[in-house]
Amino acid sequence: MPVGLFRVCLLVITAIVNHPLFFPKENGTVPENTEEIIQKMKQREESLRLEQLRLEQEIADQEATQKALEKAAVVVEESKEEKVRWDMWTALSMVIFLLIELWRQDFQEGNWQDIGGEEDDMAVLGKAFKGVAFPDKAVLASFYEKRILGTTGDMARMREMVEGFADDLLEALRSVCNRDADMEVEDCMGVGSMYENWRVRKPFVCDLIVPFAPPEPYCFRCQTWCSGDSFPPDEQGYGTIKVCRADEDVTGCICDKTKLGEDMLCLLHSQVSSARPSSDMEDLLCFKNTQYLDADQVMKWFQIAVTKAWNRISHKYEFDLSFSLLDSPGALKIKFKSGKSIAFNLTPVVQYENSDVYFISHFPRSSLAADIPSSTHWFLTFAVYERRFIQLVSKTLPANACHVSCLQILSFLHGKQCSLTGPSGLTNYHLKTVLLHLLQARPGQDWAPEKLEARLQDMLKFLEKCLHEKKLYHFFIGNGKVPAELGFPIIFQRAEPLNLFRPFVLRRDIYRKMVDTFHEMLRNMSALINEYTVHIPLAHTNGIRKE
Repeated sequence: MPVGLFRVCLLVITAIVNHPLFFPKENGTVPENTEEIIQKMKQREESLRLEQLRLEQEIADQEATQKALEKAAVVVEESKEEKVRWDMWTALSMVIFLLIELWRQDFQEGNWQDIGGEEDDMAVLGKAFKGVAFPDKAVLASFYEKRILGTTGDMARMREMVEGFADDLLEALRSVCNRDADMEVEDCMGVGSMYENWRVRKPFVCDLIVPFAPPEPYCFRCQTWCSGDSFPPDEQGYGTIKVCRADEDVTGCICDKTKLGEDMLCLLHSQVSSARPSSDMEDLLCFKNTQYLDADQVMKWFQIAVTKAWNRISHKYEFDLSFSLLDSPGALKIKFKSGKSIAFNLTPVVQYENSDVYFISHFPRSSLAADIPSSTHWFLTFAVYERRFIQLVSKTLPANACHVSCLQILSFLHGKQCSLTGPSGLTNYHLKTVLLHLLQARPGQDWAPEKLEARLQDMLKFLEKCLHEKKLYHFFIGNGKVPAELGFPIIFQRAEPLNLFRPFVLRRDIYRKMVDTFHEMLRNMSALINEYTVHIPLAHTNGIRKE
């Protein structure tokens, strides 16, 4: 029995040991499902590889997103810093601009830069003076004595004669006018070069302005470009004149400014008082269907009134009176039987409030108001204050000062050049404006008679600078340093400076003609002066006397 059990156990052990799954032989056969297993393993390996690539891609995307966020944060930080720097530069630029603007206003109000002293020489003058031979003091003295003084000696007699006749003519004009319906004419005043003693070119022409006012119960309400209401840039220097009843409140009611409607009535103004027949306004020389004074209507009325006045007094005089210019109602000419004639201008004006500023209908022989916006726009003239300023300053200057002499010489040279090359935009009023600025900028001792040459160079230098910059500011408008003794209206002192060269900025042809005329005048200056100069010894001293 034990032996049998042993044999059975041995057989089982032998079978287990010899089983091929535990100890396969090298030449053993491969099971049939091995290829399937290998295929599954390859698929598993491929899926693991794809999963690895996916994970690597996700990691790379996360890293790129992180870098983009970090870069965006850096850009935002830099933009904040740039904005802070930009705000700082903007604020700094605004401060600099304000400082420049303040300096410009101070400069325009009269703080003109030093434009040369007695030590100035030709080296400091502009490019236009290179190669120009400037006459010396002796030549200028001889030229002034022979050409200027020799032709202006009879101006005083002519002024006296013209003023006397004008007073008689205006008195006759008042007598022929209807005091209840026509304009009321006041006494005339002399202005311009003839009354400032610097006119040199013949024929001598006296400029007289005649203020007029409407009949009662009407009055003029004047409005200027600087009175508060907005005016276009091309209307600076102009104003309008409204004809109103003296008892009319032009500011207290808005019934004439807005349409109330047919079923509404203003309690302050009845329909009867507010309605004015258009014929009445036209009789008051207003523009059609308006209350604004029409310059063209004033010109026609003045011509007719002067003609009637002359017909009444013509028997008293042994000469004829006629209108010399069709477009100037007050351009008159006296013709004597001997053939001689005297020309003068009698121009109607309207007084601005209680000042000596006047609205003028037109400028005889001048291009200052050549482009008037409309016939209801009137140009303002400051001629009375200009004359008073020259008289006031002359009292503080040395005896026989050379300021008027400089203007006379420059006006003569400019007139001669225009007769050779034709007229240009540059006028004698521009030359006088240059002198007014220099009179205010320079001390009185700089205008001694022996300094004529230096001051004449200063005027030419200043004019060249203005032509180059296209800026020549009106002397009174925007000038806060006008002497208080003149009683000049403060509204014009506080106004923006008026550039007299502004019309030439857009009209390049006129500007070029003006600059060419100035340069030609400089080149011909010595020849023009020598033509009228007497040869004098070198030891001759300069003794120029005032006109």
